[in-house]
Amino acid sequence: MNNSVSYLTLFKTFLKIGIVTFGGGYAMIPIIESEVVDKHHWMTKEEFLDAIATTQVCPGALAINMSSMLGYKLAKTPGAIVCTLGASLPSFLIILAIAMFFHQFEDNKVVAAMFAGIRPAVVALIAVPTFSLAKSAGISLVNCWIPILSALLIWLLGVNPIWVIIAAAIGGYIYGQFIQPTE
Repeated sequence: MNNSVSYLTLFKTFLKIGIVTFGGGYAMIPIIESEVVDKHHWMTKEEFLDAIATTQVCPGALAINMSSMLGYKLAKTPGAIVCTLGASLPSFLIILAIAMFFHQFEDNKVVAAMFAGIRPAVVALIAVPTFSLAKSAGISLVNCWIPILSALLIWLLGVNPIWVIIAAAIGGYIYGQFIQPTE
């Protein structure tokens, strides 16, 4: 992990992430991973996966939480501020412009068609990092039931994700302490 990164580099990196990401926080994950893990090597894939898990249990938007956490990990409080500003500035400016002028375009068929085309692409942007993260998390045929059950509990039964994460953490602790064979 590179701890000597400049605030300007952090700001530019997260500004770029904010500019090119459409579809919200989950769509931002593969782009953040590409920049932070693959390109700049500021953290390992495992550290990135842990950061995602941690930010999931916090209230607020995933993109803001991820930017804040990664910024803090890289450059303490100023880094958190710089990364969060960089990631959120593009969407803030775009949403501000849309809010100011949307009423002029809300019935425009071209705009409606563009949004209809963007929505399915966003599903793919969310699905791709899921498989990448599953690989990093060591999901195998033996433990694939954990994310499947977690998703079903959240999606079908409406269980709050924090309870699913707490249950998984307790299960992991029990497995690691009492069940897993010693090497």
